[in-house]
Amino acid sequence: MKSRIRVGNGCGFWGDNLDAPVLLAEHGKLDYLTLEYLAELTMSILALQKQRDLQAGFATDFLDVLDRLLPLLERQPELKILTNAGGMNPPGCAQGARERLDRVGLRDRKIGVVTGDDLLPRLDQLLAEGHELANLDTGQRLAEVRERVVSANAYLGSPPIVAALQQQASLVITGRVADACLTVAPAMFEFGWAWDDWDRLSAASIAGHVVECGAQATGGLWCNWQETDLAEVGYPIAEITADGSFTVSKPAGTGGAVNIETVSEQLLYEVGDPGAYLTPDVTADFTSVTLSETATDLVAIQGAKGRPAPDRLKVSIAYRDGYMAAGTLVIAGPGAAVKARRCGEIILARLRRAGVEPQASHVEVLGAGDSLPGVLPQADPPEVVLRVAVRDQRKVVVERFSRELAPLVTSGPPGVTGYTTGRPAVREVFAYWPALIDRQAVEPQVAIV
Repeated sequence: MKSRIRVGNGCGFWGDNLDAPVLLAEHGKLDYLTLEYLAELTMSILALQKQRDLQAGFATDFLDVLDRLLPLLERQPELKILTNAGGMNPPGCAQGARERLDRVGLRDRKIGVVTGDDLLPRLDQLLAEGHELANLDTGQRLAEVRERVVSANAYLGSPPIVAALQQQASLVITGRVADACLTVAPAMFEFGWAWDDWDRLSAASIAGHVVECGAQATGGLWCNWQETDLAEVGYPIAEITADGSFTVSKPAGTGGAVNIETVSEQLLYEVGDPGAYLTPDVTADFTSVTLSETATDLVAIQGAKGRPAPDRLKVSIAYRDGYMAAGTLVIAGPGAAVKARRCGEIILARLRRAGVEPQASHVEVLGAGDSLPGVLPQADPPEVVLRVAVRDQRKVVVERFSRELAPLVTSGPPGVTGYTTGRPAVREVFAYWPALIDRQAVEPQVAIV
């Protein structure tokens, strides 16, 4: 067993920098490279893609990244990759990865495929068995919107990833797992920790949480971002030891920063109760840890405490909830903000005249303080961007709205310089439905290909 491992995360979301995983694997001296692609909205998008094409439904960027990683994998045979790029179709993603590995002669590299998070095929059965999947925010029963559900995925924990590693997988592709599990699993596998070693599980979960959003832990969104070079920002590395302590760093010579501020900001990112951060593996206490800068771009974290994992798993559900569109116009000249607000009123008035008033609308003037209302002072700069958005259950209403911005170029006040996005696209709205389910009802599965 190893005494320490280096886990680097080269992707924080689908759409992150395509160079980051390659640079991190090349210069990070890693044991594990993790790539995190999924968010709640991403799952619903992938679900629709799979409905149109059974071979789709995964984060295709991963296969592009894998193509660029192949030479490194040949030179670094011990490097393992863990990713949730499988989305709604881990087997399809694994098939694409298998083809790429085989093409360069890496047929001996096993791929672990983790499934079982997708509850949609079993949803009616689960509801019939008494799993209400009530909305955590409203208390509504899922049955009320069942016919509009497009995706339902439970957040799996680390055990199936560990099982794949135990079967000598060099690449593990999952669907929806808790983000931190991509870091927890290597620690569990390499150190042989017990599944009720709550403090060490908490430490690994905290490490995973710190690195899961990529460069957010190394200078991205940092309050003092001007002090560093974000053009060459390095991505985070968690070096975890067998006793549960760990450090956070980045490859030497890269931009960005790793210090108390950058790590603390990420530590508290998307956290409800820092004293009880719920994961499928453990209830982690973020308030128990101490952070110390032990060298330049090196923060040590220790003292993690944890408690047993919750009895239920979170389920991320998306359902169809009408249509929306948003468009922008640039307004310039004296009184630009006033003119922009009036243009927004004109658009809505013309919709009312046409008998298609939307159920919801929003007018904001970017550059005049509307992006942070009540925080930024109202201003009247010489140019602003008008943004108008509408939402309605009736597609025809939103389609009519999409035709009402361009006419203002000649039928609005002076200074409407052009429409910056063309005719706004009409898109379906996918509403988010958070729920819980007994973990016994979820059946993780692992296959090796």
